[in-house]
Amino acid sequence: MGVNKLNTEYSKLTEQQFSERIEASKEKLYRFAFCYVKNEQEALEIVSEATYKAYLSYTKLKNPEYFDTWISRIVINCAMDHIKRNKKYTYMEDNVVEFSAKEDPVSLEEKWDLYQALDRLKPEDKAFIILKYFEDQRFKDMAEVLSMPENTVKTKLYRILDKLRKHLIKEEEVDLT
Repeated sequence: MGVNKLNTEYSKLTEQQFSERIEASKEKLYRFAFCYVKNEQEALEIVSEATYKAYLSYTKLKNPEYFDTWISRIVINCAMDHIKRNKKYTYMEDNVVEFSAKEDPVSLEEKWDLYQALDRLKPEDKAFIILKYFEDQRFKDMAEVLSMPENTVKTKLYRILDKLRKHLIKEEEVDLT
């Protein structure tokens, strides 16, 4: 049986199914965590913590078809907890892994500006941007991960985008003067 197929015989995940699904989604989980902390070791630590927490409670997952949503939410919560615990410190990797689309070359300066703007957002707001643009999720899926109505997700995302846009325009005006 495939990793992403719903097991109709059982409504609960087995330990083997849990392990397979974690293995299948480990890169996505790492990208989530990395978008928050921008440090390889910390991102791996977050994924490890999230996997451990998920393992402790995977038997409580009522609908296995929501596994990806469930594990994504755990990673986001672990990342936000990690940021709160380590609020004083900001680490930057020397060799940042690029996750942007290959067909749309963006200058390094523009990427840096975008990452700086994202860093100014609250961790809760970062989740919207990461889910929509880094993970390419639909509003419906984002609503499930964030545990809020779909229209609220849309409204919040557009407000966050407006904040980012204003910040980037303000930065651009300062550079021009």
